[in-house]
Amino acid sequence: MPWGFFARGLLIGLAIAAPVGPIGTLCIRRTLSDGRAVGLATGLGAATADGLYGAVAGFGLTLIASLLLGQQLWLRLVGGLFLCYLGVRTLSTPPAREAAQVVTRRGLAGAYLGTVALTLTNPTTIFSFLAIFAGLGVAGMTRGVSLATVVLVLGVFLGSALWWLVLTTIVSLLRTRLGPSALRWINRLAGIVLLAFGVAALASLLVRR
Repeated sequence: MPWGFFARGLLIGLAIAAPVGPIGTLCIRRTLSDGRAVGLATGLGAATADGLYGAVAGFGLTLIASLLLGQQLWLRLVGGLFLCYLGVRTLSTPPAREAAQVVTRRGLAGAYLGTVALTLTNPTTIFSFLAIFAGLGVAGMTRGVSLATVVLVLGVFLGSALWWLVLTTIVSLLRTRLGPSALRWINRLAGIVLLAFGVAALASLLVRR
């Protein structure tokens, strides 16, 4: 196995996942309210989308990239509206006193698939992957189907998944030390942040026009 490409993939996955954005906020909020399993399912959904975008960049699938970038308006519209919905729902739903002890497979699947879809509504992530590929000296070295490309994309997924595993573990541990008042404020802050991201996404459509 070309360990050099795997290590670079891990770094790329961590670099893409670590900045706190709407997905990070959503992951933290779900971990606090629904438990670590749902939070981790949310994070793994984002990691899957990161892996898909990493594959588009790594395999040089320019047709798919062009198609996604050509539909930015509709994707941003859907993503922005969904973020606004999540923000309003978070603000209007009081935090649970205790994290959910039993989570159904349907609940986990919904959290996972919903986050995959939400993350994919930001196709400009492809540009982030291409920029990081270039910065790490990967661009142009992995075009086409090869073991190196597969290992690189696998590293991207695992790097992103590792970040979400660490984040949900830390948040889950901290939850036991937070009182009801602190949870309410965190819930409100998460709702405001999600709503702000949604409004910003919708506002960017007006700017483009």
